[in-house]
Amino acid sequence: RGNSIPEVRAIGYDARGVAAHIGALRRFIKVGAVDLLVAELGLYAVRPDLEGLGIPHLMRVMYPVLQELGVPFGFGTVRHALRQHIARLLGRHGLATIVTGVRVRSTLREVHLDKPPTRIEDVLIVVLPIGRSMSDW
Repeated sequence: RGNSIPEVRAIGYDARGVAAHIGALRRFIKVGAVDLLVAELGLYAVRPDLEGLGIPHLMRVMYPVLQELGVPFGFGTVRHALRQHIARLLGRHGLATIVTGVRVRSTLREVHLDKPPTRIEDVLIVVLPIGRSMSDW
């Protein structure tokens, strides 16, 4: 996380301008004791008048891109407040699995001598199986 620049950006347009956008960056994350290659998805947004339509479409657009990147999984985090929204949008289409009970450690954007350089968050993990099945997660 931090100041990472996405390798891939997808921007969707319609007659009114930018409709949605998302970025992806390949990286290794530690899942249990295993370093796992994923495409971290982030910087996503959908124009308010398209809410309920944009995220599933973004994921369908990104799926072949993630296949080209050669990653076994797409990965992202969302706040607990968005659980029902994300589950409804991605779960019903079978695009992703929400994983709960995971604590995520990430590096802070700015490091200060009086604070630890990392933070631990209790967030929801969204996993998109790309080159492997969820049982391999």
